[in-house]
Amino acid sequence: MTVRAAVVLLLAFVVGLLAGGLAYLAHRSLPTAVLVAGGAAGSALLLFHTVIGR
Repeated sequence: MTVRAAVVLLLAFVVGLLAGGLAYLAHRSLPTAVLVAGGAAGSALLLFHTVIGR
């Protein structure tokens, strides 16, 4: 695994974790928090893949 891949995956994980945590605090529903976290992590993965240069 390259350093770039590790950074992109780590940033996507952090974004997903934060978004899921905020969704859980707002709705007190674990399934909702998981869905929000997955969507945010997937979107962040695509964003950071395009933004962080090769």
